[in-house]
Amino acid sequence: QVQLVESGGGVVQAGGSLRLSCPASGSFFSIEVMGWYRQAPGKQRDLVAAITRGGSTNYADSVKGRFTISRDNAKNTVYLQMNSLKPEDTGVYYCKADIRSTPLSVRFMTYWGQGTQVTVSS
Repeated sequence: QVQLVESGGGVVQAGGSLRLSCPASGSFFSIEVMGWYRQAPGKQRDLVAAITRGGSTNYADSVKGRFTISRDNAKNTVYLQMNSLKPEDTGVYYCKADIRSTPLSVRFMTYWGQGTQVTVSS
């Protein structure tokens, strides 16, 4: 079984910064894509940023230039550096990983963390 555990959330004033971390543990061959999603109260869960094993990144337009996603493949960990935070960044941030279970696996298995709350006050 694979576990993802987010950390680093909290309460911060607008303009401040937070750094989220999400290590993956368990038995698997490789993690292909890792990403961060955000769910605001009463809204759907949306992609914030994603990064492939090779380092290619993708960001939501609303966070470009403010957030940076990175990963340490040796530690199976993804990070999200969030700068210039705005009240609209408030929500529960979830980590997602698309995992290849064995070297011969054709399909990826998707795993989610439990989420970490980020609250940005104005």
